[in-house]
Amino acid sequence: MTDPRVTPANDRVAHVSLQGIIQAPSYVAGTPQLVSAIVTDLCRTPNGPRDRQLLRGETFHALDKQDGWVFGQAKRDQYVGWIEEAAFVPALPAPTHRICVARTYAKTTSGLKTQGRVTPLPFGSRVTVIGQSDQWSEITWSTGTLSSNRFVPSQHLAPVPSPETDPAAVAERLIGTPYLWGGNSSFGIDCSGLVQAALLACDIPCPGDSDQQAAAFAEIPQGNLARGDLVFWKGHVGMMLDGTRLIHANAHHMSVTIEPLAQAIARISQKEFGDMTGCARPRPSLF
Repeated sequence: MTDPRVTPANDRVAHVSLQGIIQAPSYVAGTPQLVSAIVTDLCRTPNGPRDRQLLRGETFHALDKQDGWVFGQAKRDQYVGWIEEAAFVPALPAPTHRICVARTYAKTTSGLKTQGRVTPLPFGSRVTVIGQSDQWSEITWSTGTLSSNRFVPSQHLAPVPSPETDPAAVAERLIGTPYLWGGNSSFGIDCSGLVQAALLACDIPCPGDSDQQAAAFAEIPQGNLARGDLVFWKGHVGMMLDGTRLIHANAHHMSVTIEPLAQAIARISQKEFGDMTGCARPRPSLF
């Protein structure tokens, strides 16, 4: 049985790769589009509940349009859903850099003390740098109604092809981020979103939801836990900072926090998700 979260098909169209596998009124190749919104919800249906989110500069393979919504599949993890059409701008240039700090901003003027309109940008957003001067990077900027270049502190950028090496360090960068169900940004994130952001920053492919993540990586014994390992409950996931400490986005604290694993196990088993279901060690291989 196909998982609808990663099956690019709805009641109107299916991706051409599914021809002969599932029945659909039509099969389309679709077109890749870049998200121009700062953060946009990936919804189960048009105007429906949020399943995940995409960030500025991420690729979404569009297959269908309906009433101002676009149906398709996210490139980063193959997650399927609907995004508002206003979240895209035609011909957005290919990203060259990513935001590598928890949060930064794009400003209409360069320079430390100059005035200008400020737009926040979360960790993992992708931008196109066209010039640099005095520790500021000029990026292309378009919202569909306005095209005007912006400026980002150069220290907050890293080239797109420059993976990090420590997923746990990436997760620690997001300590204090508010908890948001289905969230994928440093403005609001959930447990699986935090794990995915940390792994993708290190070029380790990672699905979007915790059950998919549990199935994607090789299981290990709890007694062997080390930095970067994942710990799972039914409906929850966290990442180990060492053999005893867990970092996770959780609704108990309503934020990304660090706590002793033993304490988390005791609380979660009694009040939230039940007993721990397993542990895994992510590796840089396809899921």
